[in-house]
Amino acid sequence: MLSGKTVAQHNSRESCWIIVHGKVYDVTEFLDEHPGGSKIILKYAGKDATQEYEPIHPPDAITTNLPPEKHLGPVEPDTVEKVVVEITDEEKARQERVSNRPSLEEILNLHDFENIAKQVLPEKAWAYYSSASDDEMTLRENHAAYHRIWFRPRILRDVTNVDWSTTILGHKSSMPVYISATALGKLGHPDGELNLTRAAAKHNIIQMIPTLASCSFDEILDAAQPGQVQFFQLYVNKDRAITKKLVQHAESRGVKGLFITVDAPQLGRREKDMRMKFEAEDPSVVSKSGSEPVDRSQGAARAISGFIDTSLNWNDIHWFKSITKMPIILKGVQCWEDALEAYDFGVAGVVLSNHGGRQLDFARSGIEILVEVVTKFKEKRGLTFPNEKFALFVDGGVRRATDVLKAIALGATAVGVGRPFLYAFSAYGTEGVEKAFEILHDEFQMNMRLLGARNLKEVVPEMVDVSNLQSHVVVPRDDLYGNNYESMTYAKLKDLKSKL
Repeated sequence: MLSGKTVAQHNSRESCWIIVHGKVYDVTEFLDEHPGGSKIILKYAGKDATQEYEPIHPPDAITTNLPPEKHLGPVEPDTVEKVVVEITDEEKARQERVSNRPSLEEILNLHDFENIAKQVLPEKAWAYYSSASDDEMTLRENHAAYHRIWFRPRILRDVTNVDWSTTILGHKSSMPVYISATALGKLGHPDGELNLTRAAAKHNIIQMIPTLASCSFDEILDAAQPGQVQFFQLYVNKDRAITKKLVQHAESRGVKGLFITVDAPQLGRREKDMRMKFEAEDPSVVSKSGSEPVDRSQGAARAISGFIDTSLNWNDIHWFKSITKMPIILKGVQCWEDALEAYDFGVAGVVLSNHGGRQLDFARSGIEILVEVVTKFKEKRGLTFPNEKFALFVDGGVRRATDVLKAIALGATAVGVGRPFLYAFSAYGTEGVEKAFEILHDEFQMNMRLLGARNLKEVVPEMVDVSNLQSHVVVPRDDLYGNNYESMTYAKLKDLKSKL
C-alpha cells in the first residue's frame, strides 16, 4: 500500500500520479492524450482526483484506458493530502440559485424542469446535457414535429375510468413511457442514475441503463427493487470479448431487453459542449509526435466513447443472437428500409430515433419515421401495429403526454423519454423524477378523456391528422413578430430581494 507522501512526490508532467477511488494510477504517458487536456490532470497531480473525475467519467474509464502496469495499487487513506476545492464567485451564485428553486408544487410541466435545470446546473453540465449536433435543427425538429400532428377527438363516450397502462416487451408498465438512456448522470446530481432507478421502481416505469452511466452497472441493478424491470443500452465495443461479457452479465443480472445503439459510428459535433472543453484546454499540449496539437474537438464525449466499434454491421446481428436470449432491439433506426431489414433479421423491435439530435443534423424526427415505417410494413409485409412480434419505439422531443398519445395512435408500442427526466433529477433529485411521472399521469388522464379513449387500444390512427407532418420548413426568427410576442412563462426562482 502506497503512502500519500509517496504519491505527492509525483506531481509533475515528468511523473504524474493521481488517486481515484482510493487507488493510485500513473497517468504520465496519458497526459497528452487526455481529451480534456493535461491541465486538469496536472491540477490533481500527486493528489486525490476523485471529486473531479467521478461526475464526468464512467466508473471504469480509468481502468479501461490505462494498461494494468499503470495501476499502482491502493493508497493509505489517512496519509492523502486533502484537495481544497476553491469556491468561485460563479459557483457561489449558482448555489444561491439552487437555494431559490421553486417548490415542486410550482412545477407544472416537463418544460419547467428544463428551465430550472438550466439555471442551477454547472455551466459545463448544462452544455453537455443540452447540446446537439451542428446547428441543432434536428434537436428542435424532434419536438416541433409533434406540433404538426393534430387530434380528431371522439365524443359522448363514458370516460369515467381511463387506463393508460401497457406492456413493453411483455412487461407491465404504468404508462407507455420508458426512461431512455442518457450518459453521465452525476454531472447533474451526486446520485446520478440512481435517482431514476428509485423513482422508476415506485411508479412502475421501465428504466434503460446506459453503457456510459456515471454509476456502475451493478450499482444501478443493486438499487432496483425485486421484480423491477430494466433494459440495457449497449454501445458495441471494438473488443467483442468485452461486449460479450457486458451482454451476458446483464442477462445474468435479470435485464429484460438489449437495446443496441446503431446510429453512432462517429459522434456528432456538439458545439456547446465543445466550447466548454476548449476553454479548459492546455495550449502547450502537443501530440506524442511533438508536431500536431491534440484534437479535443469532441470534448468529454470523445473521452468516454473512443471504444465504440465503427465496423458494426448487419451480419453482427447473428452473433448477438448467439450470445444472449434477451430480446434485441436496434436503437437509432431512421428509415423504413432499415426497420424492414431489422424485422427480417429477426430482432424484437427498433427504436426510431436520431439520438436526441446529437448525431446527424437534419435527420428526421422519430415520429415522422414512425408513419413511414407503419405504412411500408403494411404494404410489404402485411403487418399492422402495435404488433406483438415486432415492437416500434420512438424517442426524441417528447415533453407532453399528448406527444406520447400521438405516437401510440400511429402504432408505437411505447415512447422513450430521456432529457426531461435527466433535468428533473438534476434540479430536484429523485423527488423531481417522481414529480415528472405524476405530471405525465395527470396529463394522460385528462387527454385520454378529452380524446374519448378509455384505454390505449382505443387510441387509434383515426384520432390523429398527420397531413402536415412531412412539412420541413425552417422559419427564421421574425423580430418584428418576436419582439411583440409575449412568451409563456415558466417556473421561476424565488425573488432574492424578498428574502432580505
